[in-house]
Amino acid sequence: MTGDDATESVVQAQPIEPAAPEEFGLVQVWWGDGKGKTTAALGMAMRAAGHGYRVHVLQLMKGGTGTVEDVRGEYNAMAALPGITHENSGHYGWHGFLDGSADDEHEAKAQGALARATELVDAAAEADLSTPFALEGSADDGVHMLIIDEILYAANRGLVDPADVVELVERKPEGLELVLTGGHDRPEYVTDAADLVTNVRKESHPIEAGQGARKGTEF
Repeated sequence: MTGDDATESVVQAQPIEPAAPEEFGLVQVWWGDGKGKTTAALGMAMRAAGHGYRVHVLQLMKGGTGTVEDVRGEYNAMAALPGITHENSGHYGWHGFLDGSADDEHEAKAQGALARATELVDAAAEADLSTPFALEGSADDGVHMLIIDEILYAANRGLVDPADVVELVERKPEGLELVLTGGHDRPEYVTDAADLVTNVRKESHPIEAGQGARKGTEF
């Protein structure tokens, strides 16, 4: 292949115009002790937004720590992409760690995020998901994909009731793609209700050698 041929084979990006998905409506569960659950979800968010679909990301538990900056790289990237909106309901610190953060405050934040997730699911149920949404519109007007990041971790740690997570899945409208992530323990309470269940398994991780979270890969 010549240099000219290689240049000609590159697919040119197209302008992003509002569109509606034809095959959304599944429930995805991403759990496991390996790195990549949130990363995979955000990758799907970017892909969906690239087709003109509306996506909203609601994060639990990720409120910053002493070793991770409050503003993660994905926040800046999502703000720059049309079609994706983001909310964070994490409490500073990490639940269960001796970092000075109060566990009851983590629970309050998680409960607030669960209530917000219910609002977003209900808003999607009231919207016509077979139609495009304004790329810069509000998630309260409906979205095609809703990612609730770390909700399974919060449920596994008792910050939210697993039964409430199941109820959230059950009230999901038919056309909404619902993505739930988080946790090292298998979320038995929701796997039967999910269409896609992925166990992200760790074989090795640099944290075991003392490597901390790195800017651009972990935050």
